[in-house]
Amino acid sequence: MTSTPSETRPFRAADLGTLAVMAFSGETPDGDMPYLLAYSLGDGAGGPEASATAVEQLLTSNGLPVGETLLDASRKPSLPLSLLVEAGQAVVTMPHLNAQCVAPPEWLAAVAERGYAYFLFATRAWPEAQPGKPVAPESLSAFAGDEETLLSAAHVLLPARTLRG
Repeated sequence: MTSTPSETRPFRAADLGTLAVMAFSGETPDGDMPYLLAYSLGDGAGGPEASATAVEQLLTSNGLPVGETLLDASRKPSLPLSLLVEAGQAVVTMPHLNAQCVAPPEWLAAVAERGYAYFLFATRAWPEAQPGKPVAPESLSAFAGDEETLLSAAHVLLPARTLRG
């Protein structure tokens, strides 16, 4: 009987490539939902495939399941993932990631009302969405709503903290 050894690549932060976070909101039946989308540009040394593997390793090693499971971080206080909302910025922190982005006013209003954001960390690279450059709503919708993106991402309801509270 022949078996194929399962090879687990060691995690290399350089394989992540450039990581970015984007804040946006969307209408749901119970009001606006604040979303945070984290993704890699896929520009690491190994390209998009290595970036996807590295992001998945990062997520699973930090207790974030990849797939359809929605994790409520308020029920997992030991989760090494946090969201700070301050001075119009959303700041996401976890091991190997400290990213901030300017949050639009409608996102800030939605997160203030709900007290959390829906955090989607895509393993799939999105090289077209360069940090600091505008993204067309159609492009955002096509990427963030794509089944391949959704099924290969981590989904977390992430409580929002502020310096005041």
